[in-house]
Amino acid sequence: GSLLLAVHFYSSPRAAPLIPSTALGVLLLILSALLAYAGVRRSLRNASLLVSLCLTLSAFWCGYGVILILAGQGVLAEPGDFRAALVPGLATFTLALLLVAVVGFLCGEPVLASVAAAVSLANAHEVALHFSSSLGPSAVACGHLIVCLVGGYFALGRILYFLTKGKVALPGTDLAEKKAQEQSRGSAGSTNHFAAPGLLLNMLSASVFCCRLLGVTHKLFLGHVAWLWAAGTYQIGICVLSYRAMDVLMATAFGFTSILQFAGGYCLLYPTWQPEEPSFPTPFLVVFAILFAVLALFLSLQSPMDGLYLLVFVTYCVALACSPRGFFACGPQGVAVAIFVASALVTLIHLYNVRARAKIPTGKHAMKALLARSSLLKLREGPDLHAPYLGYSKYADAEVLAYACSVLASFALTTTGEPQAPLATVVIPWVVVAGGILKLLGGSVAFARGKTLESSAFILYAVMWIIWGLTRYGGLYGTTRSFHAAAGIVAFMLFNSFIVFCSLFLNMAWFFYSLTFMLIAVSFLLDAIHALPAGYDIAATLIFGLVSFYCFLAALSSSTFESCCLPMGGPMVQLSGAGAGTTNCLHLPARKASSVKRIADILRNGGTCGIPTDTVYVLVAACNRPDAVEKAHRSKRQAQDRPMSLWISSLKQLEPAKHLFTPLLWDFMEAAWPSPISLVIPRGEWVDFLGMKDSAKYVGTPQSVAIRIPDCSVTTHLIDLVGPIVVTSANPTGEADTTHHNQVYAKLGDKVDAVLCGGPSPENIASTVVDCTKIDSGNIGFFRVGIIPKSQV
Repeated sequence: GSLLLAVHFYSSPRAAPLIPSTALGVLLLILSALLAYAGVRRSLRNASLLVSLCLTLSAFWCGYGVILILAGQGVLAEPGDFRAALVPGLATFTLALLLVAVVGFLCGEPVLASVAAAVSLANAHEVALHFSSSLGPSAVACGHLIVCLVGGYFALGRILYFLTKGKVALPGTDLAEKKAQEQSRGSAGSTNHFAAPGLLLNMLSASVFCCRLLGVTHKLFLGHVAWLWAAGTYQIGICVLSYRAMDVLMATAFGFTSILQFAGGYCLLYPTWQPEEPSFPTPFLVVFAILFAVLALFLSLQSPMDGLYLLVFVTYCVALACSPRGFFACGPQGVAVAIFVASALVTLIHLYNVRARAKIPTGKHAMKALLARSSLLKLREGPDLHAPYLGYSKYADAEVLAYACSVLASFALTTTGEPQAPLATVVIPWVVVAGGILKLLGGSVAFARGKTLESSAFILYAVMWIIWGLTRYGGLYGTTRSFHAAAGIVAFMLFNSFIVFCSLFLNMAWFFYSLTFMLIAVSFLLDAIHALPAGYDIAATLIFGLVSFYCFLAALSSSTFESCCLPMGGPMVQLSGAGAGTTNCLHLPARKASSVKRIADILRNGGTCGIPTDTVYVLVAACNRPDAVEKAHRSKRQAQDRPMSLWISSLKQLEPAKHLFTPLLWDFMEAAWPSPISLVIPRGEWVDFLGMKDSAKYVGTPQSVAIRIPDCSVTTHLIDLVGPIVVTSANPTGEADTTHHNQVYAKLGDKVDAVLCGGPSPENIASTVVDCTKIDSGNIGFFRVGIIPKSQV
């Protein structure tokens, strides 16, 4: 990327540059996508300044590339337009990359810091070039050439490292040493290392309005939309990545700020086809300020510094609400200067704390110590903080953002607007971005967490907001009304009636949330058939907005505090069996020896239990309790081609019957176990030694039995206490394997007496089943190839 820019600036004094602006812009867009991918892939392993550098440079080249394309296509035709479009972004990224460079030098990453410093220097020279003709473009090209030289040095170091197999490593290019240093630092604990790039993007959007207020640019126009929408797009991406980092509150904050950036871009885009400036809906911005204030309050409990930072955005929303001209007024632009300064300071602290051993205090520990004294407010902590009920997920819960978006979209609909000029009122960004795109994001994250009903509702509502928002407020059908729009809305209402019915089994909050959305859908329907009573749509949106706001508060408090301050309510209709609320089924933690002992007692007394293994969860019964074996068989409705198997903890348990096994089979069992390999061996008198009596017919087939020693210390300890056990998968026949302790009871209900809770399964694949019935003739077969491949067997 820097090489392209170096060539561009060296050749710019010529009449025809070597690389046309449009071509350079397209190439920078491609490179920005690759850089973003590199940063995200790096971040999934551990925290690093490289993440911030990659995502910051990627956002810079994305906005820069779009402006070059606009210039190449003659859109920025007026004198000074190209300079006015570029300067806000160049100034921001000069400072942003300088911050990365300073932290890089302080934390001992000279190569990365040199790259950041060189690009920052090139940007500073380019800003000077636009304001002074005495400075030639060669100075900018020299900055980019330094980046090329540093990159070449690093590439040479890596090539030498690979060719010499690690014997030769140039200083700063030994990644193995750097990885060891990162692991020794513990990769900054639970810090969200995407926060810094997200805060830098807030600087970018604020700088567009700062430059106008300070007179650096002569107007706000189409050229600035590239920076604002690039910042908004990248912040939505950082919002998703923050959910990956299990930081619900900062992810929600980035979702909120991305809405503001898309709205700002829309306002700057509107005057390109209409001469006047768009008007702002005041009630909406007041609601947005309240949401920001509530989020700031909860965030200050986690990190006071970040909470205070969000208060600047509360001021920003209030300033926008007080100014009829919105983003074009001096008041909001003055607050934008405060956002720029605050973002720069908070970014520096986040960048430094990601890598440094000695952290800059953010007030987190002081707040934790203060709340520790309180008996009422106790923060939720621990490794299972973001674990969903059924299984596990790579994402934290996004319901807070989805509910907030419902509030924003509903209050945006209270704006009546001008039927003849629907786009003149800024409603589209709130309805489409907040109600649509971000709610789709919330639905996708809910789906990734196994929340089928919630994800279906969020995605359905998001589609509704996008379609209806564009139709009604985009002027797609103008003043005409038709049966076709009404038919589509009726279809949505039918879908939503199913969600309302299902929410009866979930909780009261969800029932009222989905029911009040039906009022919104009725409002859309009445408007489509031209029969909307005066004030009905405002009443419906207010009711839905207030219910959504309660859900937003309840979700925030339940994700922050151990004792939920605002209840969501229980299910209005109880299901029988699994999910029926209270249960007699014990759920005991597998990490405690006393839990294993208690499970052993239940098995000895004829119970059936779900336990973790070296693969997936299984349902077990003691061999010496025929009644339990029969119960396990009945509870599974076992298919004839899926017989139950035997597990032992040591071959010593079969020693009394060793003479009944061939030497080759015995040796193979010794070599294969313990492991996730089940051996199907000929049935014989040895089965009678296990004391199953009449229930032996439920284990294996008349000709053979599957047997194994699991490679799991908890399971083998349990078998040591109980003796050999009968095993079957902990799910109804034909369903997917059970990979989390909460799924055992959800799938089998009261048919299981206790569950040993070991969290998510180490593997999602079952064991390999080997046919050893003809092993003495030199043949083995495979009934199922699972986690262990054929070659290893």
